[in-house]
Amino acid sequence: MEIGIENDIPTYSGGLGVLAGDTIRSAADLRVPMVAVTLVSRKGYLKQKITDNGEQLEFTDEWEPSKMLNLMGKTTNVRIEGRDVKVQAWIYAYQSENGGMVPILFLDTDTEHNFPEDRRITDHLYGGNEEYRFKQEIVLGIGGARLLKELFFTVKKYHMNEGHSSLLTLELLKQNDMEADIVRNQCVFTTHTPIKAAFDKFSYDLFQKLLDDEFPLPVLKQYAGQEVLNMTELGSNLSKYINGVSEAHMECSKKLFPGHYLRSINNGIHSYTWTSPYLKTLFDKYIPGWCNEPIRLVKGSEIPNEELWIAHEKAKRTLIQLIQQRNNIELDLDSLTIGFARRTTGYKRATLIFSNLDRLRDINKNRELQLIFAGKAHPKDYGGKRLIKEIYAHISNLKNEMKLTYLENYDMDLAKKLISGVEVWLNTPLIPMEASGTSGMKAAHNGVVNFSVLDGWWKEGCIEGVTGWSIGPQPNEPMKETERTKREINDLYNKLEYLILPKFCNKRDEWIIMMKNSITKLAYYFQSHWMIRRYITDAYI
Repeated sequence: MEIGIENDIPTYSGGLGVLAGDTIRSAADLRVPMVAVTLVSRKGYLKQKITDNGEQLEFTDEWEPSKMLNLMGKTTNVRIEGRDVKVQAWIYAYQSENGGMVPILFLDTDTEHNFPEDRRITDHLYGGNEEYRFKQEIVLGIGGARLLKELFFTVKKYHMNEGHSSLLTLELLKQNDMEADIVRNQCVFTTHTPIKAAFDKFSYDLFQKLLDDEFPLPVLKQYAGQEVLNMTELGSNLSKYINGVSEAHMECSKKLFPGHYLRSINNGIHSYTWTSPYLKTLFDKYIPGWCNEPIRLVKGSEIPNEELWIAHEKAKRTLIQLIQQRNNIELDLDSLTIGFARRTTGYKRATLIFSNLDRLRDINKNRELQLIFAGKAHPKDYGGKRLIKEIYAHISNLKNEMKLTYLENYDMDLAKKLISGVEVWLNTPLIPMEASGTSGMKAAHNGVVNFSVLDGWWKEGCIEGVTGWSIGPQPNEPMKETERTKREINDLYNKLEYLILPKFCNKRDEWIIMMKNSITKLAYYFQSHWMIRRYITDAYI
C-alpha cells in the first residue's frame, strides 16, 4: 500500500513504506529482477502542523506524478460496483549507483475515462472510510496483478507486503482455473502485524456491493474466513511461504496463524541510504566496499576512536542547527541527547519517560540531558494526538529545567538527520506490539546506542551493556501488565541515571566502544542486503 522511495514522493506514512523502499534499493543494488507495485496516493498521507499547545493539524501532502514519473501506455480495468474503472500506471525507475534498476508502478485511477468518484480512489494513503479503503485494495491487488500481465511482466513470485494487496490472490485464482495450489506456489506473504485485531477486515456485504460480479462468495469464504473478509487470512491461506519480520514476531504470530508454518526473516535497512555523510566518509576510508557489502561493517572496530567521535559531532551539529532553524531552540553539543521518533500511537508509549517527573528532574539535576521527539498521528488516531499534546505539555512544564523539543512533520529527510545526530535512540513499545522496528537499526548504522524494550528486532540485537541497554524484564516473564510497566519505568530511570549518563559524561572511550559495537554487531547484520538474500534463498527460489 505504501512505498517510501524519495522524500518528495509522499507515498508512505512510516516504517512499513520506508522498509518497502529499502527493499527496492537493495534489490537494485543486488540486481534482483523485481518490479514493485503501489498506489500513486496523489494527496499523500498527511502534512503535519502542530500548534503551540500541541494540537496536530493535518493538511494534504499533494504532489504531481507527472513531474517525477512517466506515464505507462497500457492500462487495465477493474469492476467496482458493476462498472469498469480504468487503472493506469506511472513508472519510476529506481536506479542503483552500481547499475541495477527496479521499476516501481504507481497505480492511478485519476483518468478522464472514470466517473468522478472513481478518479479519487487512489488519492489518499490510508484515508477515507471502510468502503474507500476496500476500493483501494481492489485497485492495488486485482488491478496490480492485471496490469503486470498487460505490461508483459513474467512474474515468478508475488510478494504481498501485509494484507492490503491480498485480493491479488483472487485474480491469480481466476487466471489459473481456480487451482489454489498453483496460486500458493506463486505467492509469498509477509505479516508485520502482531495482533489479530489489527488485521484488515471487510464485511461480505461490502464485498458483494463492490465485487459481486467478480468472484464467487462461497469460494472466497473458504480462504478469507466465514464471518468477515480477513485480508491477512486470504493472503496467508493462498501463500506457500509466510514469514514474520523478527524471531519474536514469528513466535507471536504462530498463535495468529494456526495450521500454517511460519518462518522469520528479519527486517533490515538500506545501509548507504541511512548512514550520515560524515560516517559514510569514515566507512569509505576504513571499510572499502561497505556500501555494496554492508556485512563488511563488522570491521568497524578498526576506525580510530577520535575520528569516529569527530564524525558523530559533525552529525550532531547538523541536527542542532536544523532544530535551531525550525524550533528556535539551541541544544547543547556536549549534553546527552536522546531521540524518540516514530508513528505517534498508543502502543509506542512516547510519554513513558515522563512517568515520574520528579525522578526525571533528579536525573537531570546537572542539566546533562536533552530530548528530541518527532512523529505523526493518523488523523483518526485521537489517542495518538493526545500523546502529542501531552509531550507539548511536558515541554512547557520543564522548559526552565530541561531542553525538550518536538519536530513536526517527521519525514525521511528529517529522520536521516535525527537518527545520526543523537547519542541514544529510545524505544518503549508495549510488548508484543513491535513486530520489528527499523529506526533503531538506522541509528546503529550511525554509531547511535539503542535503549529499548525487548521487543521486535531488539530482542535479538541487544547484548546488555555492549550494543546498548534493555528496558524492563524479559518478554517471557509472566506478570500483569501493570507490574511490567512499573518495572519498565524503574529500569528506564535507573539505567539512565546510573549507567548511561555516567558512561557518556565520564567514560568517553567506553562510550565510543559501544558506538563501534552498534556498527560491528548490529549494523553489519540488520541491513536490507542480507534481508533480500534471505528472501531469495528462502522464499523466492
